[in-house]
Amino acid sequence: MRPLTGHLLLSNASLFDPNFRRTVVLIGHHDEDGAVGVVLNRPLGVPVDEAVPPLGDLVAPGEDLFEGGPVQPDGAVVVALFSDPTKAGLLAFGSVGFLPEEPDDDHDGIVRARVFAGYSGWAAGQLEEEIGEESWLLTPATEADVFTGEPDRLWQRVIARLGPAYAVMRTMPTDPAMN
Repeated sequence: MRPLTGHLLLSNASLFDPNFRRTVVLIGHHDEDGAVGVVLNRPLGVPVDEAVPPLGDLVAPGEDLFEGGPVQPDGAVVVALFSDPTKAGLLAFGSVGFLPEEPDDDHDGIVRARVFAGYSGWAAGQLEEEIGEESWLLTPATEADVFTGEPDRLWQRVIARLGPAYAVMRTMPTDPAMN
């Protein structure tokens, strides 16, 4: 399978894992050793400047912290749009990437950022297996997806981009038993 770095994983209707139900995951890195990314559409309702004060100056005042995934939920992960992509610790696509684990204090190269509690990760072969089971749909990520002002509607909007074959899925209730 080709590397999926810079793609979005969209949870398919058959994926019932509560960690990923109706999620949009940006894949930051994918190779034969596994994959890592962050869930883009789960704001936690807590401002970054309250939850992680040292990172508060990276985002707009009052911007929410996001749930990045079930791995290391007490750790912070920063995805940013860089004016100089070489400043990214891990480049996902274009000028969008992840802040290095040990960033310098100079944030001048960051155009905008989003902060996540934790991340999502897959062991070698795990993501490929889940894709083979049709748990995930794939599409290239855009800057607008990563920094959307309406994260609660992101899953539906990206599903709509996949075309009319997915129209029914967009309107399904979160719990199909409620249908």
